[in-house]
Amino acid sequence: MSNPLPPGPTTDDQQGSELRVDAERNRARIVAAARRLFAREGLGVSMASVAREAGVGKATLSRRFATREELISAVFADRMDAYVTAVTTALENPDPWHGFVGYVQAVCAMQAADRGFADVLTMTFPAAKPLEARRTQAYNGFLELITHAKASGHLSPDFTDEDMVVLLMANAGVIAATGEAAPDTWQRLVGYMLRAFATPGTELPALPPPPQPRALYRAMVRLTRPAPR
Repeated sequence: MSNPLPPGPTTDDQQGSELRVDAERNRARIVAAARRLFAREGLGVSMASVAREAGVGKATLSRRFATREELISAVFADRMDAYVTAVTTALENPDPWHGFVGYVQAVCAMQAADRGFADVLTMTFPAAKPLEARRTQAYNGFLELITHAKASGHLSPDFTDEDMVVLLMANAGVIAATGEAAPDTWQRLVGYMLRAFATPGTELPALPPPPQPRALYRAMVRLTRPAPR
């Protein structure tokens, strides 16, 4: 007697597969929507706004991401990978000072490209363990970079890792304040801060130009307008 054919998929199996595909599709839509909103408006965006942007209900959003921190971790996983890569690249530079300068410029540029990431770098999310693990990895690499840059004689002995946090906070504020009106203003801030970090006589990149008066005025007017509801 020939062996019987294996049973085909049941209706329950098919429905379960469809549900999994649908769930993954919704998750991808939510992450993409949150990435757009966070990049444009920062982390203050409500979960309800994310659900609307993604075209899903609040219940669906809650099933995929029970907390805001879970969503933030998913959205910024690739950004945190780039953050780690930046310090790894800096440590590989044979000139520690140039590596330090490149790292500062790279991280501040990441902030400028994404307002949400600008917030992430100045906040902590204890429940988002993968994100915080990457942050710790980048932080430990930065401590090593500081040691090498100081040993080269170009980074001020007074510099501490807290000074980088202060710079990131200041940079986030400038990015949020100038917006699209004067989007390159942050570069001027970073240029001045590198001068504050360097020892006298150290070679430095050219100081970026200041924002145009009209552009800065538009940014200041923008700050006086109430935020859209």
